Amino acid sequence: MKVLITGVAGKLGRMVANLLCRSPKGYKVYGMDRRLWPDAPKGLEMFNVDLRKRAAEDVFRLVRPDAVIHMATVSHFYSRQEERYRINLRGTRTIFDYCHNHGVKHVIFVGRHTIYGAAPDAPLYYTEADPPMAVTTFTELADLVAADLYAGSALWRHPEMATTVLRLCYTLGPSRHGTLAAYIGAPRVGTVMGFDPLFQFMHEQDAAEAICLTLEHRLRGVYNVAGPQPIPFSVVIKMTGAMNVPIPQPLFKFMSGKMGLPRLPESAVNHIKFPVVMDDTAFRKATGFEHTYDEVQTMQSFRWA
Repeated sequence: MKVLITGVAGKLGRMVANLLCRSPKGYKVYGMDRRLWPDAPKGLEMFNVDLRKRAAEDVFRLVRPDAVIHMATVSHFYSRQEERYRINLRGTRTIFDYCHNHGVKHVIFVGRHTIYGAAPDAPLYYTEADPPMAVTTFTELADLVAADLYAGSALWRHPEMATTVLRLCYTLGPSRHGTLAAYIGAPRVGTVMGFDPLFQFMHEQDAAEAICLTLEHRLRGVYNVAGPQPIPFSVVIKMTGAMNVPIPQPLFKFMSGKMGLPRLPESAVNHIKFPVVMDDTAFRKATGFEHTYDEVQTMQSFRWA
């Protein structure tokens, strides 16, 4: 099977590529990214192409992939809105068009659980049937919500193509890369006084394994993907070696990014006040997935990297 990974030079993309290149199933792996990957594994054929450029379709014509794992999205809060839109929404639409036009049999869109949104009336556990509500609580996630919904619409727009939308929880690990990792990686971490939400995360290697299992089982549909049990945010901060700095909410926007505290957009404050916890039963049942790293091992691997 020929597998094309977009965004392959990202931390998680590299892990997925390494796993597939070492797999005994004999995958032929191709990567596409505008960033370089000088030490790419043997067996990976790399294309340094921006997916928004015409040359990206040439890769599809040349490779004729059987499956595509789309990971070329941006979650960084401070990327320019126009740039996020072009990469996340327009880029996702372009990839699905190429997949349809060139006979791809299976497309995996790797999304994020934050699209569900954090709010005081959120359910204890989100299921795949719950609508993404992040636009109402965190406007910077609008393009990711739109990309997720567009990917999901391929289930009925292109029924001949197996489409999987994965909604991954936060990842932590020795790469110290990702949304949660960026926030708790500072020596002092700001929290909103009086709030201590449950945080759901998984080891980055488990996340890569889950993506490979999705490919192996050729899933069709939308699936939540998570790891060990969620734990209070204050415990996450303590166990990863940072200092918890509770801040009264009226002062939070003035202290964000100052005095050694990480910067957080004002509209993202809900994400450290309220939980976004998913039910991943459907994914585990469909693939037999079992996380290898528990919550303590995951936090320690991040702390001592």
